[in-house]
Order: sequence, then C-alpha cells, then structure tokens
Amino acid sequence: MLIYRLKDPTRNAKFLEVNEYPEHIKQLVQKEKELEEQEKRQREIELNTCKIKLFCMHPVKQVMMENKLEVHKDKTLKEAVEMAYKIMDIEEAVSLDCCRLVKYDEFHDYLERSFEEEEEDTPMGLLLGGVKSTYMFDLLLETRRPDQVFQSYKPGEVMVKVHVVDLKTESVAPSLSVRAYLNQTVTEFKQLISKVVHLPAETMRIVLERCYNDLRILNVGNKTLKAEGFFRSNKVFVESSESLDRQMAYTDSHLWKLLDRHANTIRLYVSLPEQSPGSQFKRIANQKACGDSGNLDEDCARVKGPIANMRSVEAILEESTEKLKSLSLQQEQDGDSSKSTEASDFENIESPLNEVDSLASAENRELENQIQISDPENFQSEERSDSDVNNDRSTSSVDSDILSSSHSSDTLCNVDNAPIPLGNGLDSHSITSSRRSKANEGKKETWDTAEDDSGTDSEYDESGKSREEAQYVYFKAEHYVADEGSGEGQKWLMVHVDKRITLSAFKQHLEPFVGVLSSHFKVFRVYASNQEFESVRLNETLSSFSDDNKISIRLGRALKKGEYRVKVYQLLINDPEPCKFLLDAVFAKGMTVRQSKEELLPQLTEQCGLDLTIDRFRLRKKTWKNPGTVFLDYHVYEEDINISSNWEVFLEILDGAEKMKSMSQLAVLSRQWRPSEMKLDPFQEIVLESSSVDELKEKLSEISGIPLECIEFAKGRGTFPCDISVLEIHQDLDWNPKVSTLNVWPLYICDDGAVIFYRDKTEELIELTDEQRNELMKKESSRLQKTGHRITYSPRKEKALKIYLDGAPNKEMAQD
Repeated sequence: MLIYRLKDPTRNAKFLEVNEYPEHIKQLVQKEKELEEQEKRQREIELNTCKIKLFCMHPVKQVMMENKLEVHKDKTLKEAVEMAYKIMDIEEAVSLDCCRLVKYDEFHDYLERSFEEEEEDTPMGLLLGGVKSTYMFDLLLETRRPDQVFQSYKPGEVMVKVHVVDLKTESVAPSLSVRAYLNQTVTEFKQLISKVVHLPAETMRIVLERCYNDLRILNVGNKTLKAEGFFRSNKVFVESSESLDRQMAYTDSHLWKLLDRHANTIRLYVSLPEQSPGSQFKRIANQKACGDSGNLDEDCARVKGPIANMRSVEAILEESTEKLKSLSLQQEQDGDSSKSTEASDFENIESPLNEVDSLASAENRELENQIQISDPENFQSEERSDSDVNNDRSTSSVDSDILSSSHSSDTLCNVDNAPIPLGNGLDSHSITSSRRSKANEGKKETWDTAEDDSGTDSEYDESGKSREEAQYVYFKAEHYVADEGSGEGQKWLMVHVDKRITLSAFKQHLEPFVGVLSSHFKVFRVYASNQEFESVRLNETLSSFSDDNKISIRLGRALKKGEYRVKVYQLLINDPEPCKFLLDAVFAKGMTVRQSKEELLPQLTEQCGLDLTIDRFRLRKKTWKNPGTVFLDYHVYEEDINISSNWEVFLEILDGAEKMKSMSQLAVLSRQWRPSEMKLDPFQEIVLESSSVDELKEKLSEISGIPLECIEFAKGRGTFPCDISVLEIHQDLDWNPKVSTLNVWPLYICDDGAVIFYRDKTEELIELTDEQRNELMKKESSRLQKTGHRITYSPRKEKALKIYLDGAPNKEMAQD
C-alpha cells in the first residue's frame, strides 16, 4: 500500500519508542529474534553437513539404487552406515553387519577405496577430506552374504570387468570384477585372472575394450597395464582354448569377429500385431487380379513359419513348380538364362506343423504368390497405385491396414499403355514460379523423406539385402513375456541384433514372426513418452537404437522409394471443429494431384462413408490448422508440390464446380459481420484473379449486396477460423486498411486460405442493455472456450486517487 505523508513537524506524530510498544508487538519482536537465531543455527549446521550421493546394488533385485545422504561432518563412519542402511530400505534383504560404505566413482563405475575397521569411529568430514555443501561425494553401500568376507579396496587399484568368451558356443559370459594395479605387467595380469576364472594362463588371450568399438589385444607380456591404457574402470575379454584360432592374425580370427559382433549387438523388445495375416493376403490378391501371377518371387518362401503346414504347402509347390518350369523355358528361348528360376528351390521349403489350419495356410501361400509380378517397373507402378488406408490411431482390423483401392484394378492393367494426361490440356505449372514462391520460398524439405528412406535400387540385390551390409546379419529372437502394463494378450519378442544391420534386412528377419512379407508391415519406434514414429529408411542401419528400445510392428504395406505417407484431414470451414482426421494415404513422387484424388475415392467411401466424385472435392496445403494453397489437378508431387514424410493435407468438399483454375488466382475465405444484429454470417469463399483490394471489394459487394463504397474489411487474427468475440470484433480489428493490394503490410495475404471479415460501414452497432451484454458475454465465453480460444474483457477504468492538503473535501468535490 502506497502512503503519502506531509512532512510537517508541528502536525506530524512522533514514532513510538521500543518501551512504548503494545504487549502483542513486543511478543512479535521476540518471536522474530528467536526465528533469526534458529535460521542462523540451521545455516551453521548446513555448512557442516556432508551431502553425499548414495548408491547401493540391491542384494535381491540386483538393481542399482540411488539416494541422497546428508550427514554431519562430526558423525562417525559407523553412524553413517546406519543412516545409509535405513535410507536404502534393505532391512528385509540383508542385516546391518553385512553392509559397509566404500568410496565410489559413479561416472566410471569404479570403487576407489574401502575403509578399514579401525576407521569406523573416524568423523566423516575427515574421511571425505572436507565438507561439500553440494552432492560432490559418491559413496556405495556395499553388501555381502553372511558367509562372505569384504574385499579390501586400496587406492591406486583399477577395476576390471572380465568377460569369458567361449568360441565353441559363441557366447560371452557376464562380467566378473577383478582389481589390479597399473604397474602390473600383462603376464602378471593373466596370472591374476587365471585364479579368478580358472582358465590356463599359457593359452589365454586378453582383449581390452579401450572405448566403444575399440578392441585391442594385449600380446606384449612385459608391458604394464598403465602403458596399455588401463584407467579406473576397464572391460576385458578373455579366451583360453587350444583352438587353431590363436594362430591366426587377430583381426582375421574368430575371436575378433565374435567380439566385434558382441560390441555392436543390442537388445530390442518387439511387439507383434495380433491380427491374422490371412485376410490381408486375400484382399491384396483380389485387388491385384490383373497382375501377372506367373512370376513367383522367392519372398514367398521366406514367410514359412507361422502361416503354413506341410499339406498345404505341397499343393502350392506342385502348382508353383509347373509355372516355374514353363517360365524357365520361355526365358531360355529369349536368351535370358540369368533370370531363370530353379523349381527345386521351392521344393525345399520347410513348414512347421503346429500353426494355423492347412486350408487357411494354403490360401495364404497361394495369394502371396499372386501378389508377385514379372516386370519390376510394372511392379513399382502397381504398388504405387495402391494406397494405404491404415489409420495409425486404430489398428483393430487388418483390412484397414492394407492399401486397398477398387480403382487399382481398373488402372493397373493399363499402366504401360500411355502416360496419364495432366488434365484440361494444360502443361504442368510450377507453384514455385508463381506468386506463391515469395511466400513459400526456402529450401526443399528433404529431411526424413521416403525417397531417401528407401535407398536406391542399385544398393540391393535380388534378395533385397544391401550387399555392403550382408556381413552384419546377426539376429536372435525369442518370445518374451512382458509386464502386466504392456497390454493383455500382447505378443512380444526379445531380439538380439547387430545394430549395423539395415532396416531392410531387419524386417526380413522378422518376417517368420510377423507372418507376412517385409513389404507388408511397418516398424514403429516407441519412445519413453509412448510416442511412436515410423522407421522408413530401409537403407539405414539400427545404429540410432540402443539397448532395451521398444519397437511396435503394424500390418500394412511399407513405403517404397519415392512414396510418402500422408495424413488426410477434412476441412469443415463452418463447423465448430473445422479440422477432422479422415485417413492415412500414400502419395508417390511424380503422381499428379488428380491421380491421388482417384486413389482416395474408394478409401473415403469405405472408411469414412463419403460418397464423392473426383470433381466434388479438392486437396490443399495444411499448416497446423490453417488451410493453405489449393492444389490443382495437374500439379505433380515433388515437381510442383514439395512433400515430406508424415505430410498433412486438407480435403475440402466443394458445393459446386472448382473455381480455382490457375495458380495466379487467390482464394480467400470471407465472413460478413452484422453489427446491428451482433452476429457473424457463415464463411464464403471468394476466388480473386489478382491481389487487388478493389477486386476484393467488388467480390464482397456481389455476394452481400452492400454498395461498393460502403464495404469495409479486416484480416482475421490467429489460426483458422480466426474466432473472435462479437463483443470485440467491431472495434478490435484493423478495419479498412489503407492499402491497394493484399500482399503488402499490414495484410500480407500471399496464399490461399486467408480469412477476411467485412461489414457495411453505414450499419450502426446495436445498443445492448446490461442484461443483454452479460447474457451475450456468457454465450461467447462458452463458445470460444469450446474452440480453444481465450476471451478477455477489460474491466471498467478506475478513477484517479485525489489527495487533499487543506482539510476534508466538501460535498460538491466529493461528488466529482
């Protein structure tokens, strides 16, 4: 509270002396003094308190626990152990006499030293070498079994984690901790390890992992560990056998290859889809009926585990053999013997007998074979004509995950006949050369695009694996029972895999477990926040993955080179929620907008219940919730329209024929404000031939009937639909800006989708009573809160504070 006081010794009262204070004030002063003394003592205690980061490996759960220990510098080591024992809450697992504190280095996972029994009564401040007010010390509460004896850790020792390697079983055992000295020689170190792991030192080979993926063999016996690069904490691998592998050069030996694989192997948890793949193959085959089913790809033989049995496969093999023989004869006549396929390769297909029934398995295998076609270019065109209807938000149905289109069957057979015209006899018009290049100028979005994701065809051989990465194929999978919170009935795999393997090869290894070809399921990486992102770069490795990462597998055709997954939203300009998610689709580089609309039609009918014709809707750019550039039918993706992975577009249903014919036109959304009625009319789209303000006013006059000279307009603020309270719109917007074109300050309308409010300047604002205003305010607050917009009203202005120097004011002044 701000107080004004006139300085006048004759009129001012004197301040109270301490002895003149009222009794309750004296008590308050005494309490304040006591509180200050208490805070002073607390600060002194904190200055003498050792703040320690405390660690403990739980003796039962074998999990490293971390906590904070605050102990006074005068407390003894024995008292500190008791405090740490209680903090770690391990009373039920181990007794107090089986615990001790040792000095620890968390960063290097290194036990620096232990404390002797005669140091139990030593103050902690002296043991730790001083007091740190921050958590600069690390201590480990070490435990032992009752029949064990604590090992003595002396300063100057180094911690070595020893892994025993078995070449026969190609396994690496868990680590054993050994402490050594830096001045020890390699020969002495071998003798020390020999006593711990019970292996002969004469044939022992020791490999030191100096840093990540740096494996160095220790073969100079008189060299010290310090000279070899040992530090506080080290990891070594030992192998001692009579095999001839010892005589080979280290980098060519089996040991080096095994350790190199071990250093790059990660553990992943993979959740498998619950759906049966049978209906998926059936649907794909029905839509590809016009494709050539005579050329059977070897991929069909890969998916043999979960979806076939012996009886069903034999029936398919017999038919496949005949087809292959006829195909082989035809290829020999054409002189192309390199493409002939041995029928005997299919006769050796193994098949487990404990999976789904034979009838369904035979159908699946046969339908898989029908998917394959002979011409690679035709195959690419055929796959491009499919469109992905998988909605990542709902994976309850396999059919919804497969790229399906009734239009595909009509277009696939004619894929080689002639190029599809651009439409309306117009040449392809580049958006970047039009008026929009100024607003959208910038680098092309090539990050995380499907074209880069899928690699190039030359990088892959017939089997689909990258030739450069063929050596990194270590893969081991086993079924895994996840925690209860991971979903009831969810199937999981625990996979050990070399992270230098490509995503393409990794998917091929997963085929027998998923039950479909790698091209018909997608890989999603699951992050800690349970967010999922699709991994689509087939020629990239799993190097960005780490141990215990989670992966989710979903059925649905994976992207190919030049394809992009696109999220399609419906634009409802006059609805309270104008942005509605419809489906996921796949657009391809080189595809025209009209082709993408043709492929969307059957999906919109099947999944969204929208019965449309190709000329009854348009696609347009989506930026957050704002509608942008209208894409014309003849535009080509990646030539006229930049596209990226996980792209989003708006689908807008038209009331009549498309008015946008050229990129030189500008489409804006107008809305009339009626101040005499305190209401806004619905949106109406206006297509302008230029960016002229005069043309805009003429169009507004035509649709509203307002005289041209009475038109006033203002640009909407914020994101679409630019909601604003009817109580504020009349005075808060910048009405009738003094500009002649729309693409200059303060409007900057350079792209489609801008919102324009307009009014009749001769129309008077209605006068509202207090009751009407309050009622309207409640309605507007409720409406804007539902749409996510915040409404604020300014309170009535406060009157100025008046200070009178000559007595109290008279009544007339008080009324003012």
